[in-house]
Order: sequence, then C-alpha cells, then structure tokens
Amino acid sequence: MDITLLAHFVAAAEASDFARAAQALDVSRDTLSASVKRVEAELGYALFDRTAESTTLTEIGLAFLDDARLELARAAGRGGQSGGGSGGSGGGGGKAKANKGRGRAPAVKGQPKLGKKRQSR
Repeated sequence: MDITLLAHFVAAAEASDFARAAQALDVSRDTLSASVKRVEAELGYALFDRTAESTTLTEIGLAFLDDARLELARAAGRGGQSGGGSGGSGGGGGKAKANKGRGRAPAVKGQPKLGKKRQSR
C-alpha cells in the first residue's frame, strides 16, 4: 500500500475532522477523502463511521490505525525508500541514472550551435 495513502489515513484518524487533517497535510479535503476511500477499497472494509458527526473510526479502523502507524514508522526508518534496492543494509541512496549519451554536446568555440538554425529572410 502506498505510504502517502497511509499518512493521509493516519492524519484523518488523529484529527477531529477531515478538514483539519487536510489543512495539516496541505492537501484539499477532497484529496484526503479520496485517499481514505482508496485505503478502504484496498482493504475491503469501512474504516470510518460515515454516519457520525465527527471523525469516528470503526473497530476495524482502530485496529488498522496501529498497523498504519507502524508501517509509517518503518518507512521513516528506511528514509522513505519503497523497498527493493541492491540488497544492501538500506543506506547510501538509490541508483544513479546513467545519461547513456543523451543530452547536449559541449559547445565548441567558433562552431555553429547545434540544433539552432539562423532565421532565413
């Protein structure tokens, strides 16, 4: 499951309402609500009681909140990496992307610039 979705769920569960949670995350309320609905769709369970006036978790939501907090703590410990990698101990960073010959050629003094044509009249 996406870490961002988990973070949105935890923020919504800990806040008194979705609007405050969205403001704290600096996202729109609709984005936060859509994220929570995606989590619920992936799990197949309702995590929030939609009939309550304030943000109220269901029993399954309370149980999942603890798991989500643990997963977020693990992700923070990994530095936000999404698993995989080179089989190392998790330090150092990701793979560098090779240029593979693409990009600009160095400019040579006295030569016309590549890719630029003079405007004809």
